[in-house]
Amino acid sequence: MRYFFESKPEKKDGGWVIQIPFNVWEVCRQRDVIQADIVLDNRIIQCELLPKEKGNYEIHLTEEDCAGVEPGVPHQILLHVTGSLIRMDQNSPYSFENPVRRIDSMEVIKQPEDGLCGQACVAMLAGRTIAEVITIMDCREWQATMGRMISALNYYGIDHSDVINYTEGRDVVLPKCCIMMERMGRYCHYLIHYDGLFYDSNLGVLQEYDMSKLLGFLEIKC
Repeated sequence: MRYFFESKPEKKDGGWVIQIPFNVWEVCRQRDVIQADIVLDNRIIQCELLPKEKGNYEIHLTEEDCAGVEPGVPHQILLHVTGSLIRMDQNSPYSFENPVRRIDSMEVIKQPEDGLCGQACVAMLAGRTIAEVITIMDCREWQATMGRMISALNYYGIDHSDVINYTEGRDVVLPKCCIMMERMGRYCHYLIHYDGLFYDSNLGVLQEYDMSKLLGFLEIKC
């Protein structure tokens, strides 16, 4: 999976570091030192993600990697981490060519209790029940992550971008359909944008949304 975000390269301990704006444990499903590659200033660079604490990581680069890079200036980063998804599509009856449904409309699904917003988003996209999605994702309240949701989308044959865009409150034009992430305390809250409306499993269908709360989004192809 690939992750697109903006960050400021900084010099540190004879090299360079780039802070990652999301919890790597939750999103990438990996721990310890992680091998990856990034695109920085149109160059592909092999790198390591080193843990700080509680799922927070930073990218470590060499002086050679960052030749010509101005420290402290925001750069657009495309990070690629292999093997970052939970496989749950091996025995799926669906595929991107034969999805569970074609997304040409959306109906809001209210979560029956707090902490099921991720499962509710997959249920809305797939047109299935939250109970079924919980079984497919194998996670209950407060356990849904973007990685698990993407794996569930793959199971249902719901096509999506291979890049998660982390906007962190910056102005952005949303695609016709996407899963939106907003920070809610130590967790993320997930909702759906479809055709100009916002489908929130807590609040129902919303005409407007405060984009300053948006952490990022994953485009759903429809």
